[in-house]
Amino acid sequence: MWVVSYQNIAAYMGRPEAIRAVANAVAINPVAYLIPCHRVIAKSGEIHGYRWGSTRKKAMIGWEAARSA
Repeated sequence: MWVVSYQNIAAYMGRPEAIRAVANAVAINPVAYLIPCHRVIAKSGEIHGYRWGSTRKKAMIGWEAARSA
């Protein structure tokens, strides 16, 4: 299981200044579990908002971590 920051995604796309655009794209993802936007976190490691709540985002990350252990 892996997580990545919004900043890492923006840099990977060659647009390191586009952090907010990446965050907005992740936020409107209609198939959030199939395209795992719940794995995108802040560069600091903090789990910020999620369409279905940060509690659910933390639970999904925790569930995946437990399954891969």
